Parts: sequence; C-alpha cells; structure tokens
Amino acid sequence: MPSEGRCWETLQALRSSDKGRLCYDRDWLLRGEDVLQECMSLPKLSSYSGWVVDHVLPHIQKNAPPSETSASSVSTSALDQPSSVPRSPLRNPAYSPVSSATSDGTRDKRESPHTEPMVLQSPRGMKVEGCIRMYELVHRMKGAEGLRQWQEEQEKKVRALSEMASEQLKRFDERKELKHHKEFQDLREVMEKSSREALGQQEKLKAEHRHRAKILNLKLREAEQQRLKQEEQERLRKEEGQARLRGLYALQEEVLHLSQQLDASDQHRDLLQVDLSAFRTRGNQLCSLVSGIIRATSENGFPTVEDQAAAEGALQEMRDLLSNLHQEIRRACEEKRRRDEEEARIKQQESQMQQRPEAHKELPVPNQGPGAKLNEDLQVKVQDSTMQWYQQLQEASSQCVLAFEGLSNSKDSQAKKIKMDLQKAATIPVSQISTIAGSKLKEIFDKIHSLLSGKPVQSGGRSVSVTLNPQGLDFVQYKLAEKFVKQGEEEVASHHEAAFPIAVVASGIWELHPRVGALILAHLHKKCPYSVPFYPAFKEGMALEDYQRMLGYQVKDSKVEQQDNFLKRMSGMIRLYAAIIQLRWPYGNRQETHPHGLNHGWRWLAQILNMEPLSDVTATLLFDFLEVCGNALMKQYQVQFWKMILLIKEDYFPRIEAITSSGQMGSFIRLKQFLEKCLQHREIPVPKGFLTASFWRS
Repeated sequence: MPSEGRCWETLQALRSSDKGRLCYDRDWLLRGEDVLQECMSLPKLSSYSGWVVDHVLPHIQKNAPPSETSASSVSTSALDQPSSVPRSPLRNPAYSPVSSATSDGTRDKRESPHTEPMVLQSPRGMKVEGCIRMYELVHRMKGAEGLRQWQEEQEKKVRALSEMASEQLKRFDERKELKHHKEFQDLREVMEKSSREALGQQEKLKAEHRHRAKILNLKLREAEQQRLKQEEQERLRKEEGQARLRGLYALQEEVLHLSQQLDASDQHRDLLQVDLSAFRTRGNQLCSLVSGIIRATSENGFPTVEDQAAAEGALQEMRDLLSNLHQEIRRACEEKRRRDEEEARIKQQESQMQQRPEAHKELPVPNQGPGAKLNEDLQVKVQDSTMQWYQQLQEASSQCVLAFEGLSNSKDSQAKKIKMDLQKAATIPVSQISTIAGSKLKEIFDKIHSLLSGKPVQSGGRSVSVTLNPQGLDFVQYKLAEKFVKQGEEEVASHHEAAFPIAVVASGIWELHPRVGALILAHLHKKCPYSVPFYPAFKEGMALEDYQRMLGYQVKDSKVEQQDNFLKRMSGMIRLYAAIIQLRWPYGNRQETHPHGLNHGWRWLAQILNMEPLSDVTATLLFDFLEVCGNALMKQYQVQFWKMILLIKEDYFPRIEAITSSGQMGSFIRLKQFLEKCLQHREIPVPKGFLTASFWRS
C-alpha cells in the first residue's frame, strides 16, 4: 500500500540518523541494571527479529521497487555476514505479535527471558528492530481500532438485531393478538349462530309443545269429562243400589215384623182350635227368600231391580198372607162365637128339659181340619227346656270370663307374660292335633291334662303352670274350649278327617274336666246356634248386623261373609260336634258313661226335624251330621233310626225343597242322594277318617 511505503521510508530515515543507530532498551528499568552498563554491552536482537525476518521482510521485498530490493538485498547480505542467527522459538503463530496485539500497546509478557541475545554486526539490525517495534505498534493500533470498529459494528448489529427482534416480537404479538381476535370473533359468530339456531329450534319446540299441550289438554278435558261422567254414573248407580239395599233392609225388617205377627197368631190356635201352620210355614219360606236375596246381594255388590221386585213381591205376599191369616182368625172367631152361642142355647134348653141338676152334660167335639196331622205342626222356636239349657251354658261362659277378668286386663308386664305363656300352653297342643299316630295323640292329651291339673308343663322352652296366677285355671279352661271350637271352625271345615282326632281328645278332656266340656258347648252354641238347635228371632229395634251375627255370620266393616264360607264354617263345627258325641278317650274309665253321648245327638236330630227348615242351612247340617254320626246312631237306635230316616225322606224333604231356590239346590240334592243310597243298602257307611284300633297301636 502507498501508506506503508511512506512509513518504511520514514523508518529508514530515522534508522540512518544518529539516534537511530543507538541501542535502546525499554526494559532496563525493570531489570534494575545500570543505565550505562547497556553502553558497554553488545547490541542484541529482539526475540521478534526472527519472525520479522521470516514474514515481514519477504513481503516488503516483494512489494518494494527494484532499487529498494537491491538495497534490501545488500542490507540482507550485510545482516547475513555474522554467523547464522538462530531462529526464534516464537515463530509459532501462537507467539506472533498479532496475538499479542490484543493487549492494546503493552509489551508482550510471553517474551521468553531465556532467549539468547543476538549480536548484530551491522546497523541494519537496529533498523529491523525499529521496524519490528513500529510494526507491532501499528499492528496493535490497527488491531485495537479494528476490534473497536468490530465491537461497534457488533453492537450496532446487536442493537439492530435487538430492535429487529423487538419489532418482530411486536409484530408477532400483534399477529397473535389479531389471530386471537379473529378466533374470538369466529367463536362469537359461531356461538351467535348456534344461539340463533338454538333459539329457532327452541321456538320450534315451543310451538310443537304448545300444539301438543293443546291436544293433550283437549284429551285431558275429554278424559276428565268421561271420568266425571263415569263417576256420576257410578255414584248414581251406587245411590240407586244403596237405595235399593236400604229398601231391601226395610223390606226384610217389615217381613220379619210380619213374621213375628204370624208367630203371635199361635195364641189363637188353642183358643180357636184352627190349624194356622200353613201360614207360618209360608211366612218362614218368604223370610228365607228375602234373606237369600240379601245374602246374594251382599256377595254381588248391590241389588238389582229384579231382586228388589222379588223382595217386594215377597213382602206383598207376606202382607196378603197376614191379611188372609187375620181373615181366617176372624172367621174362626165368628165360628167360635156361633158355636158358643149354640152351645149356650143347647145348654139352656137342656136345663129346661131336664129335671135333675146332676144330669150329665155332653160337650161337642171340636171340628178338626182334614189335613191336620202331627208332623205338619212344626215349630219355629226351640223348646223351653233346650232354651233354658242354652242360656245356662252361656251364663257359665260369661261367669268364667268374669273370673279371669283381672288377668286378662292386667297392665303388669309379669301378668301379661304369664297370660301369654298360659295361652300358648293351652292352644298350641290343640293346634298340633291331626291324623297323626295314636302315641303322639296321647302325648298331646297328657300335656293338656297335666296343664289343667296344675302340673308344670314345658311351653316355648319355659315351665308353665296354672298355679302361677289364681285366675290361671279359669283362663286356660276358657281358652282351651275356645281353641277346640276354633279348630272345628277352621281345620275340620277344610279337612273333614281331622274331626275325629280333635274330637277324641276333646271328649277325653271333657270326661276328666267337665267344666271344659260345658265351655266347649257354650262356644259351639254361640258360633253355631244351629248346633242347639236354635233359630234366633229378629227382635224389634235390633240392628240387622247384630241379627246376622246371632245367626252365625261373620260381619266385618258392615260386610257379611259369603254364604259358601258361612256354610263351610257351620259344617266344620257340626262335624266336630257329631264326632265328639260318639267318641271316647280309649285310655279313660270305660265304666263311666259318656259326658255328652249319642242321646244328645238323637235329641238334636229330633228337634231339628220338629223345626221349620232353613234354606241351604238345614240340608247342609243334616248331611254333615248324618255322614259323621249316622253309622253310630244306626247301631244305637236301629229301627227307630230308620223310621227317622224315612220321615226325613217322605215328609221333611218336600219342606226343604219348597223353600230352596234353584241356585241353592246343591246341598239338598247331596242330602237326598246320600239318604237314598243309605236306604237302598240298608246301612249308613263308616265315616272317612274314623279312628280304628290300628290307629291307637301305631
């Protein structure tokens, strides 16, 4: 470069000066040597001389003009005059002045202190040394300037890059924010669109809902109107039915009242000597007819118009019957009055004709109707002796209840526990009686007998005795008798064969504890008055439900039980009674008579045949009684029994058939077929389930 050439010329001029020929040591102060000592020492080359000779001078010689090249060659030859100069160890680029220029003009600290000084034989060495030093300075300055410029450029670039990055970050944030705004805007548009669609759909659904609601409201109004119409019809039907039912009850009450008036006409029978049994018989038939209509009505709901018409017809017939009875009584009274007058006239004539006052007076015989027979004059009421016996049993039952009233109504927990244990001990063994082996039946009998005898028995894992409470024996006797009858009402009614094992235990207990037998009869007569036999009469002012209970019906919530269930219960109790009167406990005292034997069965059969039959009831009870007890009565009474059977067939069957409606002929036909079969074979069969000797050996 031109500037470098001028620089070298300046350096050469300076080297040619006097001062340039002097040897300078810049580090003499550092070494601590004397200043003048340097003057006496030989000149030395710097450790950079080798690098300058190898790198700088060849470059200068290539770029110098030919004159300078020749001069340089002369100088170089002069320099090369001494012995060969050893190459500096700093030829390595790592120790070059370029690398040391970063110290910004300071001396390179890496200069080796052990480098051997080089003896210069020519002033050219000084020139080279100066050039080297100058070059180092220039190079360091250029390096520092270049570094400064580079640093400034880098700082500018960094600032530019930072500004550009900041701007790019701003642009990125702006684009991001813009993207967010767009996304938000799109989302809002989508939401608004969805909202509009949803609103539209909602409006559509609302419209459909309003339309459907309108249709449903119409249907609901129609259904409600239909329901109200049906309710009104049902209400009217119920009101009409209840009115008919009340009318039927009133009709039945009037019919029963008229029947009482018919019964009251018995007082004229002996007085007027007329036969009024036909009126009473027809009156009883009409009462049974009205009662059957009401029972059928209770089972089916409400009476129909036909039922009401039939009941009104029966009432009208009863009124006509009573009117005819009164007319017959009036005619009989007139006839009696005429007879009395005729008798008085005859007596007066005789008294006038006869001279002796002691003459025999002969009274005329009353005229008997041609149809007046003994078996036609049946009774409606029970005999006085039987009624007195019935009342005595009921009185004994009431006294027994009063006897243990304290135990029954006690609030004491201990007394309640005793009562419960005693009730279980009395009723559970009876519930266990069935067609089991005779040995098991004896265990049950012994347990009941021990309890009644005051001995402790096991019940529910505890020891129980009637001596635990003074009223315990009365309570156990009453509950035991009640349980026996209840078993007949339920168990025997469902399983006819169960009558015999229950009856034989009851008969054995009755024989050893007579009070229990009396209580059994009291419970039996109360639940089944036909076992007396006793037909309760309707009294003036009596509630119809109370009268139905007296007849043996179960009335719950003003509803009377169905006729089939009523007959089933009555049948079970009559079967139990028929089994008791013919059975005895086989392990008891055979020398004593039965406490309630077959003679009572014969009495019951005779009395029920002397009473007017009841529709559906009399035929059922006769069949059950004869099927269970007929064989024993046949063996006991023989010819008399068969006369009784013939009487039933020839005289009693027509009476039963006359009062039985077409829907109630089942029991009558069953009784009729049973008796016809017995008369054909001349034998009453042994009842099914009868206890034989093999039973007791098991």
